[in-house]
Amino acid sequence: MQENSSNKIYALVDCNAFFCSCEILFRPDLVGQPVGVLSNNDGCFVSRTKELKRLGVKMGQPYFKVKDLCEKNGVTVFSSNFSLYTNMSDRVMETLSEFTPNLEVYSVDEAFLDLSGFENHNINDYVKKIKTVVEKNTGIPVSIGVGPTKTLAKVANNLAKKSEKSQGIINVLEPRLRDVALKRTKIEDVWGIGKASSAKMKSLGIHNAFDFKDFKNDKLIQKIFTKVGLQRKEELSGCPRFELETRPKKKKQIMCSRTFSQGVFDIESLREGVAHYVSTASEKLRKQDSVCSSVEVFTRTSPFKNVSQYYGFDQRVILSGTSDTRKIIKYAFQALNKLFKAGFEYKKAGVRLTKITDKNQTQMSLFETPDSGDSERLMRAIDFINRKEGPETIKVAACGLKDKAIKLNRNFRSPRYVSGWNQIKKVL
Repeated sequence: MQENSSNKIYALVDCNAFFCSCEILFRPDLVGQPVGVLSNNDGCFVSRTKELKRLGVKMGQPYFKVKDLCEKNGVTVFSSNFSLYTNMSDRVMETLSEFTPNLEVYSVDEAFLDLSGFENHNINDYVKKIKTVVEKNTGIPVSIGVGPTKTLAKVANNLAKKSEKSQGIINVLEPRLRDVALKRTKIEDVWGIGKASSAKMKSLGIHNAFDFKDFKNDKLIQKIFTKVGLQRKEELSGCPRFELETRPKKKKQIMCSRTFSQGVFDIESLREGVAHYVSTASEKLRKQDSVCSSVEVFTRTSPFKNVSQYYGFDQRVILSGTSDTRKIIKYAFQALNKLFKAGFEYKKAGVRLTKITDKNQTQMSLFETPDSGDSERLMRAIDFINRKEGPETIKVAACGLKDKAIKLNRNFRSPRYVSGWNQIKKVL
């Protein structure tokens, strides 16, 4: 296979232990200490500092299983604070956008930068500048991998995070350095290679990224791992196959579900939960300028408890696409009324919005009034206030005020440093 002749240069910038870094930013006394952030309901670890990793705490490990270990070793644990993380992510991405016109926000803590055309700069110096400015402007430490393809940039980034000698930056533009990096990358650590695919590859004698790149039978790779698998192999050889996606793809379905902090027996509490989840999903729907024509609702008992089991599901079709939270809640309640059965201890519920289309391409109906201008302005105003002042500053009455069963466990949540005036960090 021919070496890359397009002179493409990609950099992947990845925030280190991002959720933990956001918390430590406002708690400098925790620098160098074991810190972890938990998932919703204080369930499992979703972010860990290297100090916590050294204690043997795994990603996704339930907190209750290692609670004694954490307390014995002085681990600081935080509940997830997504309004803080989203705010800090926006600041990181805004800073990165100053260094290139072509930027793909890949996730809340990762971004691909197209640095092609910056050959007149010393790439290593330029990337060091990016790292320095991001950390200075936001306080969030980052690692950067540079390569001629997105997959190679990902490989370089993974190694940069593990190597203290690299100081957070690895460049694999040179073929010699690239091969060294590929040999040090396990096949299961290659971007886009999951557990099932890595098992199949190992059966073919492919144990690391270099083996994959050097595998001679492209037809077999495409047959087993589809065209995308072959493209991934070609990217490891230095041939760009995946372009930057500078415009995020609109979601075709939006789901929001939660496990209750305690069992729920009555439909009123379930209604409050469903109303909360519809509100969250509808905000995401409006953020991408879309409407939905279907809402699905489900609820179930706990499969881990010795109780009578039940799973309920129902769907409602909306004749004229909408993004109005109030209208979607009305249809969701119709579904909930049908699926609810008394006498069960419900532990989880959720909603999913489907049949999503662009707001300006929705099909009108003779039998239902579409969203009005007043409705759209009201929803925009609510979204603006909630983004500025914090989630659920304004909410529909159906979400309720008192029921604690549907509330998330957030026993270790940090203050709203960046979204609440009364909780801004005080510096004496």
